[in-house]
Amino acid sequence: MAAGFGIIGTGAVAHLHAQAVSALPDAELVGVYGKTASSCRDFAGQYGCRAYESAEEMKTDPCVEFVCICTPSGTHLEPALMMAEGKKNLIIEKPLEVTPDRCDRIIEACDAEGVLLSGIFQTRFHPVMLGLKDAVDRGLFGTVSLCSGYVKWFRDQEYYDASGWRGSWTLDGGGALMNQSIHVVDLLLWLMGPVADIRAFAETLSHERIDVEDTLTGILRFETGALGTIESTTGAWPGAFKKVEICGTKGHVIIEEDRIACWEFEDGTAAPSAGDPGEEAGGGVEDPMDIGYKAHMRQIEDCINARREGRDPSVGGRDAKLAVDLVLRFYRSAGLIP
Repeated sequence: MAAGFGIIGTGAVAHLHAQAVSALPDAELVGVYGKTASSCRDFAGQYGCRAYESAEEMKTDPCVEFVCICTPSGTHLEPALMMAEGKKNLIIEKPLEVTPDRCDRIIEACDAEGVLLSGIFQTRFHPVMLGLKDAVDRGLFGTVSLCSGYVKWFRDQEYYDASGWRGSWTLDGGGALMNQSIHVVDLLLWLMGPVADIRAFAETLSHERIDVEDTLTGILRFETGALGTIESTTGAWPGAFKKVEICGTKGHVIIEEDRIACWEFEDGTAAPSAGDPGEEAGGGVEDPMDIGYKAHMRQIEDCINARREGRDPSVGGRDAKLAVDLVLRFYRSAGLIP
């Protein structure tokens, strides 16, 4: 029987979730709820699902097994608590929430109700990224010296001006690092493990009327002893694919979005299959919606399988919180927050 899905939110990222759910043979999009009734009806009409008049209707609908929360970052907590109380499994867009306390409250509610919780970090599910993770876990790099992430994207002023929440601490939780570059923050933690120490500098250089940074650079020392860097900006026209690079005594890999730019190992280990070439389209480097839905689809499918198999999802709530915690460590180092 297909797993029933509800979506809360009707903005741009909600469409990615709808496309991903609709593409899965063992999933069905049951309905959507959004604060603006007309947008909710339009969304439901586009995807052939029900438009709920209230979140309570979704909470009590027995046809809904999973709920994807796609509201602004700093508004994930309230619908998450409501849906967990209704025994709905939760899939929450990045970041999980914008403060450790709000993340913890979501995690604790899901634990108490015995429901699945996953935070969206779909980049982990690209075939080439899974291949990179396997190479790290097998020790193919020898001693890793450097592991770095780069997100040099472009967002024009209209991107911030058109939204009532982007560029604010309360609802966005930060700027380029929290909103755009949290994907590579998660990848560095997933690939290399805990971070022992960091240093960061941050500025608002390319935009007006925002409270947060649009550019941040940082250095990391992982608990393994390896070093790393992170570079994050929304002021790099016309934008470049996000990039992860690992260097070691026996290997060197560079992955740009879902493409391999460099794959060299001393033992000649072959590169993994890249899957569908360019499935992420423009990678969101200039247009935030110029991305594909297939990585979302793989992560949502993992959540369905996890629930059916009685295991944790590949990206659980605590995993998702680690990225938020590290972003906030960078912000404190840069003097942006206490």
